[in-house]
Amino acid sequence: MRLALPSIVSNITVPLLGMVDVAIVGHLGDAAYIGAISVGSMIFNIIYWLFGFLRMGTSGMTSQALGRRDLSEVTRLLVRSVAVGLAVALAILLLQYPIRLTAFWLIAPEAEVRSLAADYFSICVWGAPAMLVLYGLTGWYIGMQNTRFPMVISIVQNVVNIMASFFLVFALDMGMRGVAAGTVIAQYTGLLLSLFLLFSSYGRLRKYMVTEGLFAWDKMLIFFKVNSDIFLRTVCLVAVNLYFLSAGARQGAVLLAVNTLLMQLYILFSYVMDGFAFAGEALCGKYYGASNKVLFDSTIRRLFGWGGVMALIFTILYMLGGQEFLKLLTDDDKVVCAAADYFPWAIAIPFCGVAAFIWDGVYIGITATRKMLWSSVVSSLVFFGGWLCLYTSWGNHALWLSFILYLLARGLLQTYYYCNKKL
Repeated sequence: MRLALPSIVSNITVPLLGMVDVAIVGHLGDAAYIGAISVGSMIFNIIYWLFGFLRMGTSGMTSQALGRRDLSEVTRLLVRSVAVGLAVALAILLLQYPIRLTAFWLIAPEAEVRSLAADYFSICVWGAPAMLVLYGLTGWYIGMQNTRFPMVISIVQNVVNIMASFFLVFALDMGMRGVAAGTVIAQYTGLLLSLFLLFSSYGRLRKYMVTEGLFAWDKMLIFFKVNSDIFLRTVCLVAVNLYFLSAGARQGAVLLAVNTLLMQLYILFSYVMDGFAFAGEALCGKYYGASNKVLFDSTIRRLFGWGGVMALIFTILYMLGGQEFLKLLTDDDKVVCAAADYFPWAIAIPFCGVAAFIWDGVYIGITATRKMLWSSVVSSLVFFGGWLCLYTSWGNHALWLSFILYLLARGLLQTYYYCNKKL
């Protein structure tokens, strides 16, 4: 809980920030603004999800090195992750125009939504260096059993984002560009704070830094092997989320707005559960590296115990107050009324998705990334198969059912691998 609670606090600020952005544009008077923030933020979610291995791979390998008390490798992992993050960010900046064109071609939003989302993208893309370096630093902190620093960084970053966005949108009347500019300002604020905490608290580790072999082929091969599995697994997750958005966009601005609002409930639950997953990464990786099977198995049991409790709490909260929550995000009565037909799917998310979140943390901690990849491939096929079979008769309900089956399949496959000792 010492590791999980700070992660929950920091993670919960992320969906809350997204909800604030949705609420800001949701009161500008047009459903197109909600659709645009959904499209624009999804593009960057895709980009950052694809390179989420900079956090996930770093945390798993760092926690295992810490369990072995190999502090030289601990420091080298940090440098490798930051270096790769900067290289990826440079590539994104150089390729921003074709990235934007490809994303809009895949999502196919309406003309008004496309124009607003383009404004958002053209500003937010300059935050890529800050975000990708922060990924590496955050993963390293988690691997070092320190979730307090990511919590502080996330809280400061999101408070700055909210304040800047409100000021730029309502005081300076910058509209969608104000939301984007507030995001970039906050990203670099978070990076500067993270670097300050790193040098002020972990400066003593510099004596363990050995430059020889820093980018040695065998070490980089292990780094990229683990991360390539995570990358491909993330491609599957991104494909599902991107198609979910695209399928909603093709049904019109109202259903796109409905799906965007209901997905806020999924995102809220996912970031809370990721707090426990981060604890699983740190502890399972450490005990795995130290070859302590007793504490490793005990950690998994405790993770699922807390996961069940949180799933029950969220299900009750969504049943009792979910509709009122949607009204906080938008005052568009047409969107709120349309969302009521699909709300039962959102209620099903906690219990159907809890196992997938918990197992992700365990598998990342022990770097069992190949099994994560296969479970994601199969569950993605379940999603697309369900949608193709049902969309002509069920419409948007088929989209939500396929998403629920996708979450269930991920959790069930990872449970099978663990129970049958196939890790």
